[in-house]
Amino acid sequence: MANALLDAVIDSLKLIPFLFISFLIIEALEHKSLKGAEKVMGRSKKLGPLFGGILGAIPQCGFSVLATNLYVTRVITLGTLIAVYLSTSDEMLPVLLSSKASPSVMLKLVLSKVIIGICYGYLIDLFYKKNIKHEDEDFDICSHDHCHCERGILYSALVHTLKTVFYVFIVVLILNLLIYFVGEDNISKIFLKNNPFAPLLAALFGLIPNCAASVMLTELYLKGAISFGSLLGGTLSASGVSLLVLFRTNKDKKENYSILLLNYLLGAITGFIVNLF
Repeated sequence: MANALLDAVIDSLKLIPFLFISFLIIEALEHKSLKGAEKVMGRSKKLGPLFGGILGAIPQCGFSVLATNLYVTRVITLGTLIAVYLSTSDEMLPVLLSSKASPSVMLKLVLSKVIIGICYGYLIDLFYKKNIKHEDEDFDICSHDHCHCERGILYSALVHTLKTVFYVFIVVLILNLLIYFVGEDNISKIFLKNNPFAPLLAALFGLIPNCAASVMLTELYLKGAISFGSLLGGTLSASGVSLLVLFRTNKDKKENYSILLLNYLLGAITGFIVNLF
């Protein structure tokens, strides 16, 4: 119980710098403090999935959280967001490093996630056109959260950050308690190595907005309990707590569920295909 509470606190505190920076950027754009910044980002959207896939590979889920907030205000495209989500490694890489896993395995896994993220990102942007914010879109973070943004962008960014961190803390704590009561051993039995549906289950487990998902999947792979395809499928869908931030900040709930489903399907199908070969 104590560990569940401590882990929830740590997971929430780690997000503060990334949340604050992303909200600060958004507030600056909404208050037009950075002249032309939004136009520059809009023009560079063709490189979005490329940069998103590369930055997402950095351990922890900070960049996926930052990307989520930038997508909500349409600063980046959906393809860029998905590229970040798919390449995000969360706690996977630190676990592999601490377990002294083979460098070739780590390189293969990270590069696979980055390349897959970039490819899917460009594919999505090719067919999905509702991306960068247009003049007729009136969504902004201030009106959504009613946080008295007239006090300045620093105050506003801090309020948004604290509200989101509190929301993440509550949900992560509940998830930690569920994992504590269900037990890791019972969960691991689901992902048998020879189960043909293992990647589908692993990808579903990866959607849990908690670092426990990537940690457990990585540990199961190191113990030989799941295949590489299952690990890949599960970690592709595992974007940390960024999905919590998406549901917290984006008012379009239908879109949120669509992104959730898309993230799952891309991870599950990719993992299944890898297992076939």
